[in-house]
Amino acid sequence: MASCTVLHLLVLLLPSIILALTNAHLEGDALYALRRAVKDPGHVLQSWDPNLVDPCTWFHVTCDGDNRVTRLLLRDLGNAKLSGSLVPELGKLVRLQYLELYMNELVGPIPRELGNLKSLVSLDLYHNNLTGTIPASLSKLSNLKFLRLNGNRLTGRIPRELTKLESLKIIDLSNNDLCGTIPASGSFSKFTEESFVNNSRLEGPELMGSVRYGAAGSCK
Repeated sequence: MASCTVLHLLVLLLPSIILALTNAHLEGDALYALRRAVKDPGHVLQSWDPNLVDPCTWFHVTCDGDNRVTRLLLRDLGNAKLSGSLVPELGKLVRLQYLELYMNELVGPIPRELGNLKSLVSLDLYHNNLTGTIPASLSKLSNLKFLRLNGNRLTGRIPRELTKLESLKIIDLSNNDLCGTIPASGSFSKFTEESFVNNSRLEGPELMGSVRYGAAGSCK
Protein backbone atom coordinates (compact mmCIF):
# COMPACT_ATOMS: atom_id res chain seq x y z
CA MET A 1 0.00 0.00 0.00
CA ALA A 2 2.80 2.38 0.96
CA SER A 3 4.66 1.65 -2.27
CA CYS A 4 1.52 2.45 -4.28
CA THR A 5 1.19 5.78 -2.48
CA VAL A 6 4.82 6.68 -3.20
CA LEU A 7 4.39 5.67 -6.85
CA HIS A 8 1.25 7.80 -7.10
CA LEU A 9 3.11 10.81 -5.66
CA LEU A 10 5.96 10.30 -8.12
CA VAL A 11 3.53 10.21 -11.02
CA LEU A 12 1.97 13.47 -9.80
CA LEU A 13 5.31 15.18 -9.24
CA LEU A 14 7.09 13.97 -12.37
CA PRO A 15 5.69 16.63 -14.75
CA SER A 16 6.71 19.42 -12.36
CA ILE A 17 10.19 17.96 -11.98
CA ILE A 18 10.63 17.65 -15.73
CA LEU A 19 9.39 21.23 -16.27
CA ALA A 20 11.77 22.56 -13.60
CA LEU A 21 14.74 20.77 -15.16
CA THR A 22 13.77 22.01 -18.62
CA ASN A 23 13.52 25.62 -17.42
CA ALA A 24 16.82 25.34 -15.55
CA HIS A 25 18.55 23.99 -18.64
CA LEU A 26 17.05 26.70 -20.86
CA GLU A 27 18.02 29.54 -18.51
CA GLY A 28 21.44 28.04 -17.86
CA ASP A 29 22.07 27.96 -21.62
CA ALA A 30 21.01 31.61 -21.89
CA LEU A 31 23.39 32.73 -19.16
CA TYR A 32 26.22 30.62 -20.52
CA ALA A 33 25.71 32.26 -23.92
CA LEU A 34 26.41 35.59 -22.21
CA ARG A 35 29.50 34.17 -20.56
CA ARG A 36 30.84 32.98 -23.92
CA ALA A 37 30.17 36.38 -25.51
CA VAL A 38 32.13 38.45 -22.98
CA LYS A 39 35.65 38.69 -21.68
CA ASP A 40 35.76 38.45 -17.91
CA PRO A 41 39.09 39.70 -16.54
CA GLY A 42 37.78 39.64 -12.96
CA HIS A 43 36.51 36.06 -13.27
CA VAL A 44 33.15 37.04 -11.82
CA LEU A 45 31.45 34.52 -14.10
CA GLN A 46 33.82 31.67 -13.34
CA SER A 47 31.15 29.60 -11.60
CA TRP A 48 28.84 29.73 -14.63
CA ASP A 49 29.57 26.13 -15.57
CA PRO A 50 27.27 24.47 -18.14
CA ASN A 51 27.96 21.13 -16.46
CA LEU A 52 26.11 22.44 -13.39
CA VAL A 53 22.65 22.33 -14.92
CA ASP A 54 20.89 24.52 -12.35
CA PRO A 55 22.01 28.18 -12.78
CA CYS A 56 20.57 28.91 -9.33
CA THR A 57 23.76 27.34 -7.94
CA TRP A 58 25.94 29.85 -9.84
CA PHE A 59 27.42 32.88 -8.11
CA HIS A 60 25.79 36.26 -8.80
CA VAL A 61 22.49 34.67 -9.91
CA THR A 62 19.34 34.99 -7.80
CA CYS A 63 16.32 32.72 -8.31
CA ASP A 64 12.76 32.58 -7.03
CA GLY A 65 11.02 29.70 -5.23
CA ASP A 66 10.45 27.96 -8.56
CA ASN A 67 14.19 28.06 -9.34
CA ARG A 68 13.71 30.63 -12.10
CA VAL A 69 16.35 33.33 -12.58
CA THR A 70 15.16 36.71 -11.31
CA ARG A 71 18.33 38.78 -10.93
CA LEU A 72 21.91 39.24 -12.02
CA LEU A 73 23.29 40.85 -8.89
CA LEU A 74 24.09 44.56 -9.11
CA ARG A 75 26.99 44.59 -6.69
CA ASP A 76 28.86 41.80 -8.46
CA LEU A 77 28.24 42.26 -12.16
CA GLY A 78 28.07 46.04 -12.11
CA ASN A 79 31.52 47.58 -12.66
CA ALA A 80 33.07 44.14 -13.31
CA LYS A 81 34.83 45.40 -16.47
CA LEU A 82 33.11 42.85 -18.66
CA SER A 83 33.77 43.42 -22.36
CA GLY A 84 32.02 41.92 -25.34
CA SER A 85 28.40 42.00 -26.39
CA LEU A 86 24.97 41.28 -25.00
CA VAL A 87 23.30 38.18 -26.44
CA PRO A 88 19.72 37.63 -27.66
CA GLU A 89 19.48 34.52 -25.47
CA LEU A 90 18.99 36.81 -22.47
CA GLY A 91 15.42 37.23 -23.69
CA LYS A 92 14.72 33.67 -22.50
CA LEU A 93 15.03 34.70 -18.84
CA VAL A 94 11.32 35.46 -18.68
CA ARG A 95 11.20 35.96 -14.90
CA LEU A 96 14.25 38.21 -14.76
CA GLN A 97 13.46 41.37 -12.79
CA TYR A 98 16.86 43.08 -12.59
CA LEU A 99 19.42 43.23 -15.39
CA GLU A 100 22.16 45.52 -14.15
CA LEU A 101 25.37 45.39 -16.19
CA TYR A 102 26.38 49.01 -15.86
CA MET A 103 29.90 50.53 -15.91
CA ASN A 104 31.44 47.78 -17.97
CA GLU A 105 32.91 47.79 -21.48
CA LEU A 106 30.07 46.14 -23.37
CA VAL A 107 29.77 46.91 -27.08
CA GLY A 108 27.33 46.28 -29.89
CA PRO A 109 23.55 46.63 -29.97
CA ILE A 110 20.93 46.12 -27.28
CA PRO A 111 19.19 42.89 -28.36
CA ARG A 112 15.55 43.39 -29.28
CA GLU A 113 14.88 40.09 -27.49
CA LEU A 114 15.17 41.93 -24.16
CA GLY A 115 11.61 42.98 -24.93
CA ASN A 116 10.58 39.42 -23.96
CA LEU A 117 11.57 40.01 -20.32
CA LYS A 118 8.01 40.74 -19.20
CA SER A 119 8.93 40.65 -15.48
CA LEU A 120 11.78 43.16 -15.81
CA VAL A 121 11.68 46.02 -13.29
CA SER A 122 15.13 47.54 -13.81
CA LEU A 123 17.29 47.68 -16.94
CA ASP A 124 20.61 49.34 -16.16
CA LEU A 125 23.15 49.29 -18.99
CA TYR A 126 24.61 52.73 -18.44
CA HIS A 127 28.28 53.66 -18.97
CA ASN A 128 29.19 51.02 -21.52
CA ASN A 129 29.99 51.40 -25.23
CA LEU A 130 26.71 50.10 -26.63
CA THR A 131 25.83 51.18 -30.17
CA GLY A 132 22.84 50.97 -32.48
CA THR A 133 19.30 52.07 -31.74
CA ILE A 134 17.08 51.68 -28.68
CA PRO A 135 14.85 48.68 -29.50
CA ALA A 136 11.16 49.56 -29.75
CA SER A 137 10.53 46.08 -28.29
CA LEU A 138 11.40 47.48 -24.85
CA SER A 139 7.91 48.99 -24.92
CA LYS A 140 6.59 45.50 -24.10
CA LEU A 141 8.19 45.64 -20.63
CA SER A 142 5.01 46.62 -18.80
CA ASN A 143 6.59 46.23 -15.33
CA LEU A 144 9.66 48.34 -16.10
CA LYS A 145 10.29 51.13 -13.58
CA PHE A 146 13.94 52.03 -14.22
CA LEU A 147 15.52 52.40 -17.67
CA ARG A 148 19.04 53.76 -17.62
CA LEU A 149 20.98 53.64 -20.88
CA ASN A 150 23.01 56.81 -20.41
CA GLY A 151 26.69 57.07 -21.24
CA ASN A 152 26.73 54.84 -24.30
CA ARG A 153 26.97 55.53 -28.04
CA LEU A 154 23.36 54.84 -28.96
CA THR A 155 21.99 56.46 -32.12
CA GLY A 156 18.65 56.91 -33.86
CA ARG A 157 15.32 58.13 -32.54
CA ILE A 158 13.82 57.52 -29.11
CA PRO A 159 11.08 54.98 -29.88
CA ARG A 160 7.71 56.63 -29.40
CA GLU A 161 6.39 53.25 -28.22
CA LEU A 162 8.26 53.73 -24.94
CA THR A 163 5.68 56.35 -23.90
CA LYS A 164 3.31 53.41 -23.26
CA LEU A 165 5.40 52.23 -20.30
CA GLU A 166 3.01 53.35 -17.56
CA SER A 167 5.14 51.95 -14.70
CA LEU A 168 8.27 53.83 -15.74
CA LYS A 169 9.55 56.06 -12.92
CA ILE A 170 13.07 56.90 -14.07
CA ILE A 171 14.57 57.10 -17.54
CA ASP A 172 18.07 58.31 -18.37
CA LEU A 173 19.13 58.44 -22.02
CA SER A 174 21.66 61.24 -21.59
CA ASN A 175 25.15 61.24 -23.07
CA ASN A 176 24.47 59.29 -26.23
CA ASP A 177 24.14 60.31 -29.90
CA LEU A 178 20.36 60.15 -30.21
CA CYS A 179 18.54 62.28 -32.76
CA GLY A 180 15.04 63.35 -33.70
CA THR A 181 12.72 64.78 -31.06
CA ILE A 182 11.90 63.92 -27.47
CA PRO A 183 8.48 62.28 -27.06
CA ALA A 184 6.41 64.03 -24.42
CA SER A 185 3.19 62.04 -24.25
CA GLY A 186 2.24 59.21 -21.91
CA SER A 187 4.85 58.32 -19.29
CA PHE A 188 7.36 60.72 -20.88
CA SER A 189 5.27 63.71 -19.82
CA LYS A 190 6.73 63.50 -16.30
CA PHE A 191 10.41 63.43 -17.29
CA THR A 192 12.54 66.57 -17.46
CA GLU A 193 15.09 67.41 -20.12
CA GLU A 194 17.81 66.22 -17.72
CA SER A 195 16.94 62.68 -18.78
CA PHE A 196 18.03 63.48 -22.34
CA VAL A 197 20.92 65.97 -22.08
CA ASN A 198 24.12 65.73 -24.08
CA ASN A 199 22.58 64.28 -27.21
CA SER A 200 23.69 66.99 -29.61
CA ARG A 201 21.34 65.91 -32.42
CA LEU A 202 18.26 65.58 -30.24
CA GLU A 203 15.59 68.27 -30.50
CA GLY A 204 12.45 69.13 -28.59
CA PRO A 205 10.77 68.21 -26.45
CA GLU A 206 7.39 68.03 -28.13
CA LEU A 207 6.00 69.41 -24.88
CA MET A 208 7.24 72.84 -25.92
CA GLY A 209 5.03 72.66 -28.99
CA SER A 210 7.93 73.81 -31.13
CA VAL A 211 8.88 70.51 -32.74
CA ARG A 212 6.75 67.72 -34.16
CA TYR A 213 7.82 64.15 -33.39
CA GLY A 214 10.22 63.04 -36.10
CA ALA A 215 10.50 66.53 -37.58
CA ALA A 216 14.27 66.62 -37.41
CA GLY A 217 14.65 65.16 -40.91
CA SER A 218 17.26 62.51 -41.51
CA CYS A 219 18.02 60.69 -38.28
CA LYS A 220 20.15 57.57 -38.05
